[in-house]
Amino acid sequence: MSDDQLRRLQKYSACDISDALLKLEKVEEGQRASAGFLDGIVPYAGGNISLGPPHTSIKVIAPAFTIQFQPKAPINGSDSLPKAASSNISPGSQWSDLVQPNAIVVVQQPEGQKCAVVGGIHALNIDRKGAKGILVSGRIRDIEELRRLKCPIWARGTSTVGASAEAKAYATQVPIRFGDVTIKPGDIVFCDLVEGVVVIPRGLLEDVTKFLKEHSEAEEGIKYAVRNGMSVSKAFAMWR
Repeated sequence: MSDDQLRRLQKYSACDISDALLKLEKVEEGQRASAGFLDGIVPYAGGNISLGPPHTSIKVIAPAFTIQFQPKAPINGSDSLPKAASSNISPGSQWSDLVQPNAIVVVQQPEGQKCAVVGGIHALNIDRKGAKGILVSGRIRDIEELRRLKCPIWARGTSTVGASAEAKAYATQVPIRFGDVTIKPGDIVFCDLVEGVVVIPRGLLEDVTKFLKEHSEAEEGIKYAVRNGMSVSKAFAMWR
């Protein structure tokens, strides 16, 4: 992602990104459109997370560095999440040592687990290595420690239990699934503290940025017309 693309994206909200993906993404028959939205994830810690004064929007945008965790033992005989063909984390290695700077670390945790897969030590290491953020499809812990970090952290929940109770890091930089959204290494993660988190497939980035300019102009035209007394039906017909 170029600096120019990043600058252009910063002007928009996560809702705008989803509008673009709803138009541009191809959806398989029988599947529902996710528009890149990561459901159920909320900001917990780090990065001085605060909603701030009205009209303040804090955004973190960067390529995804993916981490896949797997159960230490099968959950009810199977786990529905995708699994890499083989582990690429060497025995004795720690997954957070493999993280690259200037990325958003996206962690896939097996469904139904009560443990946390990211805690104070790994988050500290990720922060030290210069990551832009951490997203976890499951649970985190050591919240007081995480709040002191520069790196903002989003997750679906918390726990007091460490990862070793149920989970093990299995692979890095492989496709993972976060709810209805498949995330590949290098996809663009758009974290909007006010609106939510959306993932842009890397191959659609240029199309998304082009769509957003036209879409934004149309949206402003509709709002101006409605503000000045036009019905929504007429405004939609004029601008869409």
